[in-house]
Amino acid sequence: MTHLSSEVDLDQQLFHRHRSLLFSVAYRVLGSAADAEDTVQDAWIKWSSADRSHVADPKAYLARIVSNLALERLRSTRHKRETYVGPWLPEPILTGGDAAADAVTDAESVSIAMLVVLETLSPLERAVFVLKEVFDFSHAEIAQAVERSEVAVRQAAHRAREHVRARRPRFTVDRSRQREITEHFLAAASGGDVNSLMELLSPDVTLWTDGGGKVRQALRPVVGAATVAAWFAAIGTVTYQGIAPAEMTAVLAEINGGPGVVFAGAGRVIATVTFDFDADGRITAIHNVANPEKLRAVAEGTAHSIGTG
Repeated sequence: MTHLSSEVDLDQQLFHRHRSLLFSVAYRVLGSAADAEDTVQDAWIKWSSADRSHVADPKAYLARIVSNLALERLRSTRHKRETYVGPWLPEPILTGGDAAADAVTDAESVSIAMLVVLETLSPLERAVFVLKEVFDFSHAEIAQAVERSEVAVRQAAHRAREHVRARRPRFTVDRSRQREITEHFLAAASGGDVNSLMELLSPDVTLWTDGGGKVRQALRPVVGAATVAAWFAAIGTVTYQGIAPAEMTAVLAEINGGPGVVFAGAGRVIATVTFDFDADGRITAIHNVANPEKLRAVAEGTAHSIGTG
């Protein structure tokens, strides 16, 4: 009994050691914290019940399990996303704090903007891209993980890389500058200052709002500095989701590797906002997630590690 117990403990230790990696892979493939957590839990069940006597590399073995499970889940949820009410945005996660300190250098790969781009890939291309470009797995390792030939993996990696390169955000703004702009945006929005908001926005800024049909949001992208500025200036003057302006709070938080804003009221999180910037530091895109089903990870307040190993 003692021998069996020690084996179980070792299994748990090995799994726990790689749990952050498994969540990171699953989240980037799925764009959903809830689905990623479920996938990691399913991976634990498979890991604990498998014959591991010939497993030489637990990390690679677990990556294979979670990659396959994430691919299966992504394919099964594809239809839901195609019939989604309004724009579909990834589920935001908090990434600040010591738990994610080692992930800052890789913030772009988990940004909302990048996850939106990854959403346009096929499930296989997305998994291959994540494993190759983010986690630096070899083509041979990825072929084993996704159960495809190495030739097929190389082709998928090339297609995905070209696709992402053409669509990914082209400018990187210093993190301290991003935070400064975000602070100014929050102050201007809270004060209903349209002119200050206009100064922060690119003329062709686009606002994407995700309510998922659960709460009232724009069903199409809102385009143009004047329209977007007016949208956010109204925050301090109108009742939103039954919450009066005086009862609403807005705080800065690190969301998906960058500065963002969490709106809350009546004891619950009601929305998150994140930003893309151009080379001059102006806001080019705003992602506003208000679907309650996508705010659970943020509401729990647990910072996820999003590193690469």
